Amino acid sequence: MNNILSWDELKRLSANDLDRVNGKTNSYSNIRLFNHSENEAELILYRDRHAWCPYCQKIWLWLELKQIPYKVKKINMFCYGKKENWYRNKVNSGKLPAIEFKGKIITESDLIISFLEKEYGALGSPIFSNKLEKVREIEREIFRAWCNWLCRENIIIIESTLKKTKLKQKLQKLEDLIDNSSTGFLDPIYEEDNNIKPGTGDIIFIPYLERLNASLCYYKGFSLREEFPKINQWLTLLENQSTYLGTQGDFHTHSHDLPPQMGGCYKEKNPKQIYYSNLINNGEGLGELELNTTNNLNNYSKIALHRLIKHKNNVIKSNPCNSDLFEIGLRSALTHLATGETGKVNDECAMGLRYLRDRISVPRDMPLISARILRQSLEKISSLSPSKGFHNIPTQHRYDQDPTNFLS
Repeated sequence: MNNILSWDELKRLSANDLDRVNGKTNSYSNIRLFNHSENEAELILYRDRHAWCPYCQKIWLWLELKQIPYKVKKINMFCYGKKENWYRNKVNSGKLPAIEFKGKIITESDLIISFLEKEYGALGSPIFSNKLEKVREIEREIFRAWCNWLCRENIIIIESTLKKTKLKQKLQKLEDLIDNSSTGFLDPIYEEDNNIKPGTGDIIFIPYLERLNASLCYYKGFSLREEFPKINQWLTLLENQSTYLGTQGDFHTHSHDLPPQMGGCYKEKNPKQIYYSNLINNGEGLGELELNTTNNLNNYSKIALHRLIKHKNNVIKSNPCNSDLFEIGLRSALTHLATGETGKVNDECAMGLRYLRDRISVPRDMPLISARILRQSLEKISSLSPSKGFHNIPTQHRYDQDPTNFLS
């Protein structure tokens, strides 16, 4: 155990905190100014605390790409915690997302974007414009076909085959739209520095394509990126936009946050499904099927260290493992992350490390690459124990992710 670094030694190897207010898109900020004054942040975005909600991601992305100063207030979703009373008093339905502007509350993501367009101008094409009518129709068709395959149990093989075929037909419509674009984006915005960024027509698709890509790999063994090369190119373009990366979830997070939100997700066991789900579960991830961009792995390791060290006391307190044992095991895993050195832990501690591995949430806790590297180190140290045990992830709810332990 002598090779395990102390918390002070680990901290010296970690990254500095980022500029949450004016820097890159991140899930931690409570106010985003884009170098404006705080007085200019007249808008409040109410979004879910764990960054699981696809409709919240849509509004979040829109504000970030438009660079409108805004404040953020984070609210629980029913599937992981009690909805705050003060929010229910403000928004009777409790729906997320919502925005507040000069005392006015607006809910429903498309209506929110329409309101923002009137106040701040469109981001590319207006959401209810004729130009985006077909785009929005295709998005709804894909969503319905995805839910029909993922969320309904198929008793006979032909049922699943028909649902898969129907989804592929709907996805082909998107593939054709992208193929007809000279930029690779559906609704490109041309900036003065010759950069091109996605507009509202792209944002419409991003949240559900991200979740579709993750869930179908995990539950069906279906790889969206391998089946549809133009959609793969579109996703790759997005993944080279820092704004999108700041909001992007990973396959592990989505595979396990979707069942309680959608009323269940059904596995269809086949060789690819087993292969993909095992890699997702053990933290290895799916490489370029999950994220296709060039990254500085060393920097992302440092970010993972920083984020874990910042919250270490609450991480240790909320783990079912004995605190003293888990503290040593956690430092052992972080030492491996920082230096590659390994140290054995006992069976109980191994289960505690896997508990943490399975409850890292992206982008709530850290970026996708940071989470992947951290999960791999947690699994590496766990695997040195003879025990292969782990704590099951609930599927009816995610109260194991109740944020109470992490709120000051």
